[in-house]
Amino acid sequence: MRRKSALPELLAPAGNMDCLVAAVNAGADAVYVGGKRFGARAYAKNFDISELSRAVRYCHLHGRKLYVTVNTLVLDKEMREVVEYARELYEIGVDALIIADLGAIREIRKHLPLLPLHASTQMSAHNVSAVNLAARLGCERAVPARELSLSDIRTVVENSDAEIEVFLHGALCVCHSGQCLFSSLVGGRSGNRGECAQPCRLPFGNGKYPLSLKDLSLAEHIPELIDSGVASLKIEGRMKSAEYVYNVTRVYRRLLDEKRRASADELALLRGVFSRGGFTDGYFTGRTESGMTGIRSESDKEISRTVSVADTEIKRVAVKASAVIRLGEPSELTLERLDGGGRVTVTGEAASTAESSPLSEDGVTARLCKLGNTLLTLDPSDVELTLDEGVNLSPAALNALRRSAAEALEDTSREPTELSFTPTVSERGGKKRNTALFFDERTFLALGDSDRSFFDVCFVPLFASEAALSRVDGVYLPPIIFDRETDGVRERLSLATRLGVRYALIGNIGQLELIEGLPFEAIGDFRLNITNSSARAAYRALGIDSAVLSPELTLPMARDIGGSLIVYGRIPLMITERCFIKENFGCDRCSSAALVDRMGERFPMMREAGHRNLIFNSKPTYMGDKRDELRKARLDSNHFIFSTETTAQISSVISSFKSGAPLPFDVRRVGRRKAKK
Repeated sequence: MRRKSALPELLAPAGNMDCLVAAVNAGADAVYVGGKRFGARAYAKNFDISELSRAVRYCHLHGRKLYVTVNTLVLDKEMREVVEYARELYEIGVDALIIADLGAIREIRKHLPLLPLHASTQMSAHNVSAVNLAARLGCERAVPARELSLSDIRTVVENSDAEIEVFLHGALCVCHSGQCLFSSLVGGRSGNRGECAQPCRLPFGNGKYPLSLKDLSLAEHIPELIDSGVASLKIEGRMKSAEYVYNVTRVYRRLLDEKRRASADELALLRGVFSRGGFTDGYFTGRTESGMTGIRSESDKEISRTVSVADTEIKRVAVKASAVIRLGEPSELTLERLDGGGRVTVTGEAASTAESSPLSEDGVTARLCKLGNTLLTLDPSDVELTLDEGVNLSPAALNALRRSAAEALEDTSREPTELSFTPTVSERGGKKRNTALFFDERTFLALGDSDRSFFDVCFVPLFASEAALSRVDGVYLPPIIFDRETDGVRERLSLATRLGVRYALIGNIGQLELIEGLPFEAIGDFRLNITNSSARAAYRALGIDSAVLSPELTLPMARDIGGSLIVYGRIPLMITERCFIKENFGCDRCSSAALVDRMGERFPMMREAGHRNLIFNSKPTYMGDKRDELRKARLDSNHFIFSTETTAQISSVISSFKSGAPLPFDVRRVGRRKAKK
């Protein structure tokens, strides 16, 4: 959907009130912030509800919008709280929530149908189908993947039913957003829950930083962005300082207003504010080469220390006042913005006959001008007063009159909303089966019939050979399918159906349209990030009856939702748009490359469709010797992932699982962060 305004919205970040004021003063059209709960930057200072209320009022008084991030995955026990929180945000006047969890979207849309929702980049929407489905679910705006090129962005804008917001400047995740489990499964801090420890910024192997990307800057592409029709341009940085917010926002405000590219001086200023050895526009231009990699050097830090300019002065809105105080009549006060932006009239207590010391014009005027705790300012020369002689009104009554008028002029809240929340209870009775994904078709083809018969459904990648497709039950769709790739995917899906394939492992909402009209049963992959019963219900409504739940869940959490869990396999921790295998190891290592961290842990890498890369966990998950725990969890199915294993090793895993025996090496357990022997 193309925007209707001449220019896209400039959207700036704020981690605290100083940053918010800096963003507004620098010219942002809108500001996005996180509250104390459910935001993807849990370690930012963030705003409590009273601070959010003040932030809304400040933004609205200055004609700007305020969005709040509620973009973490939500657990069942938190769903009532997240809906109550959304109600609070709605009532204080927040302009939209930035949200990712399909369960939270379902519940908030049901209980607060008038609250605007924006689909977060954490939802992993990267094509027209995904954006349109987000719109169908109730999101009026979507923030697609940062990995889209200008051509991809134009395709989505022209063909989608929602506004499109794209990232303009700031830090880049090396993994597609919403698809990273590295920090969670290895370090115990979930990026999907706002606690990312940024393992991608750490050295691997020989002390190099192969996964650390430079920050994004599209300062040299402003005319193309304006022409693309995007509705909003977003600066990343809720963990950044007020100086960062002010200077970066100020530069982009000027570039947008003048519809031009950044000059050399402006690029130098942006780099001075914050960079990791410079900037990249690789995804936007489609040049995803090794030059995108960078770290923050001591030189970068030294330059940033010299950037100290930030306007964090709260700009109060000037008003004029008209007060009427007459004997025996309710007092009346009108406040009107000098810029014509609003006008309110309130009434208060009636004046009485003064026994001594009647009100004076100077005294009343002085008291009405005491607006220090508000976002307004009133000069005595802008007070018009009608005052009967010999009357009195207590100081408390005058203060209440002034306070009532100021609150009314600042107020942008909505009417209170009654909530009657009933938790969603997951349906039971799903098909009980063992499913397996074989990333390497050769190991599947070499597997004996008795081992293969252990699985009810076997998946191989969609672009496997016809020999593999003709002997398999299901296909695994590539996690990332840009619009320019959908024709090839549709051709392979048609081929798979002709070869008798009847199951499709779906890892993104944008893939559902691709299998419409084809005889596939859709099974949800763990990439759907199902962590609550409402999300499970939302996917059922979309036609996904069976699903592999998020590997971030504990067994009791999974039990309450129902579905399948990964009971064996190296879980993919990242999917990258760039081919790090080629850059760091060479194409001949396409099936044997691995990153080695500082602790000596080895993380295998494999090529994914389109020369993307998968980075797998160093230790496989295994629950074969915990069968009693699985039974108590009453899960529908068991899901296995085979990646680097030989056929003999796969056979050994199947045998161990059948007998309930442990494996002879370190493994990760479901719901436990550390590897166990």
